[in-house]
Amino acid sequence: MVTLTIDQMKVTVPEGTTIMEAAASIHIDIPKLCYLKGINEISACRVCVVEMEGKDKLITSCNNVVEEGMVIYTNSPKVRLNRRKTVSMLLSQHDGQCITCSRSMNCSLQKIANDFNILDNPFKKEFVHREWDKTFPLIRDANKCIKCMRCIQICDKVQGLNVWDVSGTGARTTVDVSRNRDIRVADCSLCGQCITHCPVGALRERDDTSMLFSALEDENKIVVAQIAPAVRAAWAEQLGLSREEAPVEKIVTAFRRMGIDYVFDTTFSADLTIMEEGSEFVKRLQDGDLEEYPMFTSCCPGWVRFIKTQFPDMIGRLSTAKSPQQMFGAVMKTYFAKKLGVDPERIFTLSIMPCLAKKAEREMDLFYEEYAGHDIDCVLTTRELDRMLRAEHLNPQFLEKGEFDSPFETGTGAGVIFGATGGVMEAALRSAYFLVTGENPDADAFREIRGVKRQGWTEAEFDVAGNVIRVAVVSGLGNTGKLMEAIRRKEVKYEFVEVMACPGGCAGGGGQPIHDGQELAEERGSSLYFLDRNTDIRFSHDNPDIQNLYEEFFEKPLSHRAHQLLHTEHQV
Repeated sequence: MVTLTIDQMKVTVPEGTTIMEAAASIHIDIPKLCYLKGINEISACRVCVVEMEGKDKLITSCNNVVEEGMVIYTNSPKVRLNRRKTVSMLLSQHDGQCITCSRSMNCSLQKIANDFNILDNPFKKEFVHREWDKTFPLIRDANKCIKCMRCIQICDKVQGLNVWDVSGTGARTTVDVSRNRDIRVADCSLCGQCITHCPVGALRERDDTSMLFSALEDENKIVVAQIAPAVRAAWAEQLGLSREEAPVEKIVTAFRRMGIDYVFDTTFSADLTIMEEGSEFVKRLQDGDLEEYPMFTSCCPGWVRFIKTQFPDMIGRLSTAKSPQQMFGAVMKTYFAKKLGVDPERIFTLSIMPCLAKKAEREMDLFYEEYAGHDIDCVLTTRELDRMLRAEHLNPQFLEKGEFDSPFETGTGAGVIFGATGGVMEAALRSAYFLVTGENPDADAFREIRGVKRQGWTEAEFDVAGNVIRVAVVSGLGNTGKLMEAIRRKEVKYEFVEVMACPGGCAGGGGQPIHDGQELAEERGSSLYFLDRNTDIRFSHDNPDIQNLYEEFFEKPLSHRAHQLLHTEHQV
């Protein structure tokens, strides 16, 4: 242990503790812009400087380790003057149009500038000019970038994709797509982790709310919305409400007030995905197709983009099942359109997703007998949902709970846990067990796959009617790359693998609310498992709405019609 003095207070901390961590242990918050614990500790911004007795120069608190007898001042006149100058210099190259910024009131630079009472800036404004494709789901504004390097570090160290890099030198130093590439050819998975870890508005999702408002204004359109499981665990965070105060049914009421015609829960189409993906897994297992390589889940579009660019030889190992989002759109524009007796072209399908890659997924053109075009017409992130509610002056605190529409109002616990890492695997195994044995297992029989237990991924073995099934669950693309290499080298052997591009799964998705310096995926995932435990129906195959859909429309899982509508061959 080491004892030091911080702002005239004695503090004892373990050896190896940084000055910033030591200050935090006695509730002293040192301002920071670039720091992300364990990810980015390179002191790019130098806002976290402190004064150390006996040293003339200020030192950074984020990467300097405490020493016995140190005397530190975190807010001396010298420190305040230096920080104020540093932040003013950052502001001189920052487009301070806070009113029209997606991060207004949730911006670390804005908060620090306000804390330092910076009302005037003595430095000349100098902006950089970078062209950007505004049709791409991920938008970068170079004039808001503060060169904190967080996007580089999260993409390199956690996701392993190296999409971003430093460009230029000296005063012209900035961050841009690495190797002077266009973002569309940079192998970006659209996981959105660079957005959720950016302290300012330099990175954001493409705003598609105008597409929805245009559809609502079109009297010929029937707007049908779906709300993803992970959204319910996070949507109220930036609206100042607890999860108890903001059940997902309040979004249903808000949507009806906005004029949306039908509102469904994506847990229904998650159950549909389980039926198709689980059936496909059982068939591949029985056909001997899994003896060399496993079947991979295909519900995460960020992962699908990743495998196409990084492991194209493994594309054939993906399940052919579409994601719940796309299955929902396919059912709405066929079965539901027939139920309503309307032309499928009149159906406008809206998705509320925790994910950026879903925006790109919806842009795929898909064709089938009853309709042509897109399965999904518009995807909004959880953040866009929050902004839209504020724009419509809808305060969820005072909304009553609404009911999802029929005939797809029933969701199961299996569908809910889709939003947490390991949830897809657990839900699929519940139904795979039933498909093989004709009996339901204990609903928690496969909970062993929750959490991370080996080299960044979880693995387990289960006995299903005498068949030993080896499975793995991984989230985060850096971990995924390691797992894929291990599978290639045949160091590990699995029959079924679930992959989620975002650390923690959809709960930690790139479209979720941003809390600078906090990782909430695990907490949100726990909420989804709580809902599963307290749901009446915990098996996808027991969902009565799913059973009716197969009886009336698909006949059975993997039928010819189901395959045409609910599957894709994942062409490169």
